[in-house]
Amino acid sequence: MATVTTQSWLSRIGKYHPRLIEAALAMNENDIPRAEFLLREHLKQDPFEVAAIRMFAEVAGRIGRYRDSETLLRRALELSPGFTAARANLALVLYRQNRPGEAIEELDRVLAEEPENPGHSNLKAAAFGRIGDFEEAIVLYEQVLAKAPNQPRVWMSFGHMLKTVGRLDEGIAAYRRALELMPSLGEVWWSLANLKTVKFSDADIAAMEAALAGDEVAKEDRFHLDFALGKAFEDRAETARSFAHYAAGNALRKTELDYDADENERLVDRLIEIATPEFFAAREGQGFDAPDPVFVLGMPRAGSTLIEQILSSHSQIEGTTEHPDIPALARRAPNYPLNLPGLKGEQLAKQGEEYLRRTRIQRKTDRPLFIDKLPNNWMHIPYIMLILPGAKFIDARRHPLGCSFSNFKQHFAKGQAFSYSLEDMGRYYRDYVRLMAHLDRVRPGRIHRVIYENMVDDTEAEVRRLLDYCGVGFEDSCLAFYKTERAVRTPSSEQVRQPIYRDGTEAWKPYSEYLDPLRKALGDVLDCYPQVPESL
Repeated sequence: MATVTTQSWLSRIGKYHPRLIEAALAMNENDIPRAEFLLREHLKQDPFEVAAIRMFAEVAGRIGRYRDSETLLRRALELSPGFTAARANLALVLYRQNRPGEAIEELDRVLAEEPENPGHSNLKAAAFGRIGDFEEAIVLYEQVLAKAPNQPRVWMSFGHMLKTVGRLDEGIAAYRRALELMPSLGEVWWSLANLKTVKFSDADIAAMEAALAGDEVAKEDRFHLDFALGKAFEDRAETARSFAHYAAGNALRKTELDYDADENERLVDRLIEIATPEFFAAREGQGFDAPDPVFVLGMPRAGSTLIEQILSSHSQIEGTTEHPDIPALARRAPNYPLNLPGLKGEQLAKQGEEYLRRTRIQRKTDRPLFIDKLPNNWMHIPYIMLILPGAKFIDARRHPLGCSFSNFKQHFAKGQAFSYSLEDMGRYYRDYVRLMAHLDRVRPGRIHRVIYENMVDDTEAEVRRLLDYCGVGFEDSCLAFYKTERAVRTPSSEQVRQPIYRDGTEAWKPYSEYLDPLRKALGDVLDCYPQVPESL
């Protein structure tokens, strides 16, 4: 989603105070500290200048202070309810805070004022996609592209949506159209690679290499191109060239992220210290005791999408999405997880109820159980057990080398900052196993584990165990999961639309010589898999 820019300001700044003109120019040059200083000074003298308030909101949004941006925009609209540009900005800020329903409400008002603006419809389509109204999103994208067909990023977003609902050929065509308009758009090349079913031609590889060699290629395009070329050469069994591109893409992506493996280890240490049998016993009967959430969690690329697809093929279970709500609720307290012992029963119940209210917008059926498939929820299980004592937990686990290297090959649209270094990956996997082993000891039987390789070897037996844990009867449709028509948004979207196959479990082996940093970080977790080493 493109950032709202100051171009519109620059086109009509003549009527504004010179200080606002200077601030707009600073924003256009991305000199955020200068723009912030000028706007603060201006608002001290004229706190009711809605144009300045809107610009200040954009400053806050650019540095990720979305709550502050929202507050400023609501103030501008309070002073000037007909300020459509500020309302459009508010819709974008709400979308970026993962509040798509509220964003759509604002966009309805914006589009009533500016129905011909394709940017508003484009954002509304993305918001519809966020809440699972994919067909509505597709209709909007079609309308936008009918009016403005030469927008490569809109074609890319359209392709994402078509892929999600299983219209693969149309999605590929949309991606190809985007590349016709902008051959260096790396995210589209990666999106094609990420389908796992597209094989790049010699001409495709030449086009990607030419784009990568260009002097003006943006960093984001560069690492997307490296990931796509890594996949292209992997498919051709050119392992050295493939790994070189994967390594380059990961190294470049890592420069943009602030991930600290030591900090993650300390977080797990604190959770283990807090989550004792006595801790849980003292809170028995508290929280919001709803039976419907099923959390499928663990490492990304460990088979969680497959498990979700199997479960979603059952008449009593609805697949939804990877909800960001548990991390958002947990981390509202600045001292998480040290705040957990201090939460009172009423607070736990309110937070459990809030989670269900926030996720309800994604539920499209009246099935009694629903799935939250955010893998990273593994590090919030103690918190979830407090606020939702009736929740179920399914730990999707896969061989450490196969799982970790699959993550290393994957560029994630957001999150998973640990995955761009083999050493970070190994430490993250080890911390994950460490916490899960502790929870198995202090809360035996609460977490059901699915070993991916066992699911491949004896699918029916594993599916029966899975359904039994969820408290539902066996249904043949769960074995024919690949026939279930539903939207799938994760990188495994096309893989779960075909029967289980073993090939993916062996994909790391040609790269074995490059994986020593990963082996060292995993330590005895690798040696003991699928068992847990006594050292943990």
